[in-house]
Amino acid sequence: MFKSNVGTVDRALRILAGLVLLALVATQVIGLWGLVGLVPLLTGLLGFCPLYTVLGIRTCPASTAR
Repeated sequence: MFKSNVGTVDRALRILAGLVLLALVATQVIGLWGLVGLVPLLTGLLGFCPLYTVLGIRTCPASTAR
């Protein structure tokens, strides 16, 4: 579907950041703006970032691109 443009470390950090933000929303530590955590979570899980495509950024090696 999409070519992967997010590397392994980048993916792990995105997933972690997304989960932390969503956990903070769930525990009512931060407000609903924390739902923005869905963006890094989804891009980390999918391994594709549309903004990276626009900016011409790629954090994964070319040999692992799908």
